[in-house]
Amino acid sequence: MENQQINSGNARVDYEYRRRRNAEEMRHQVISFAISIFLTLIAFGAVLADFGKWFVIPVILLLAVVQVIFQLYYFMHMSNKGHEAPQLFIYGGVIIGFATILAFMTVVWI
Repeated sequence: MENQQINSGNARVDYEYRRRRNAEEMRHQVISFAISIFLTLIAFGAVLADFGKWFVIPVILLLAVVQVIFQLYYFMHMSNKGHEAPQLFIYGGVIIGFATILAFMTVVWI
C-alpha cells in the first residue's frame, strides 16, 4: 500500500520524520490559504476599480478556477499519494461538465 507509514524501527527517527512532514504540510496549507486570500482581494479590487464587465467576469472566473485547484490539492490533500481514483473521477467530471456546457452553448448560439 502507498499510504503505509515508514517505520524504521527507531521511535525517535519515526517521530522526527512525522514531525517534519507535518510541519511541511502545514506550511503548504498556510501558503495556499494566503494565496487564496490574495486572489480574493484581487477579485474584489477588480470589481471596486469599476472595470468593464467584459474584463471583470473572466478575471473572476479565472481566479475561481485557481482557488479550486488550491482547495483540491492542498486543503483536501489531493497532492498526496493514494488519491489517484478521486482525481480520476474529479477530472472526468470536469471534462464531462465542460463538454456539456460547450454543447449547450453551441446549440443555443446556432
